[in-house]
Amino acid sequence: MSNSMVPYESRSSLAKKGVTAVGCIAGSIGLFILGSLAPVAGIVAGAVAGVAGLCALMSKDPADKAPGAVIAGAGALTVVSKLPLVGVLAKPFFGLGPVILLGVGIWNGVKFIKGLKARS
Repeated sequence: MSNSMVPYESRSSLAKKGVTAVGCIAGSIGLFILGSLAPVAGIVAGAVAGVAGLCALMSKDPADKAPGAVIAGAGALTVVSKLPLVGVLAKPFFGLGPVILLGVGIWNGVKFIKGLKARS
């Protein structure tokens, strides 16, 4: 089948995959960094991330709500993981969460690159 007959993705769908890839990879790096911080610095950074996420959740733009929820959740997880008693329960999420986000980012990046190649 020639390239002219292969259907390709719309520009908006392709852009969404690219943005998702970059956001997931950046988020995984951020979670790796937040997980490695000292307890006091982790609580402060988690609180800042939580407030930023809550601000994004209060935005009128619906596109800001999902990233805001993720950022607020990451901030809450960071604060909880740095607390002495309940931190033991939250620590495994810092091992699993960044790896999953990185995987989703790489998956969307591959789909984005394949879509770009199909368009050219």
